[in-house]
Amino acid sequence: MTNLLLDTTLLVDGERAGDDLNDVIADEDDVAVAAITIAELRAGVELATRAARPHREQFVHTVIAVIPVIDYDINVAVVHAKLLAAVRRRGRPRGAHDLIIAATARATGRILVTADAAAFSDLPDLAVRSHR
Repeated sequence: MTNLLLDTTLLVDGERAGDDLNDVIADEDDVAVAAITIAELRAGVELATRAARPHREQFVHTVIAVIPVIDYDINVAVVHAKLLAAVRRRGRPRGAHDLIIAATARATGRILVTADAAAFSDLPDLAVRSHR
C-alpha cells in the first residue's frame, strides 16, 4: 500500500475526460486530498456554466464522500513555510495552492499524484508521481 495525495489537476482530468487512473493508483493505495483541493474544485463549480454546474457539483460531492480530506494544520503550515522559503531563495516562486498541496503531501508522508508535474518540480523532499 502506498500513501498518495491526489492533486486537483489529476481529479479535474478524471472528471473532464473520464481518465482511467489505474495506471497511477492501485486498489490498495491509501488516497487523500488536501483541503485546498476541495476549494479549487468548488471554485470550478462556482465558475461553471449553468449546463455544466450540476455535473461538477455532483463530482465534488462524490470526491468529498469517498476521499479523505486532509486539513491545513500546524504540521502542514510548518512545511508550507519551508517550501515557500525554498522557492523564494531559488527565485522560482510557485502558486500558493500548489505549495499548500505539496506541503500537505510532504507533511503527511504521501506521494503527490499530479497531471502537472512541472508545477512541483524540484521542491525539496517531495515525492511526485505524474499522471501524464
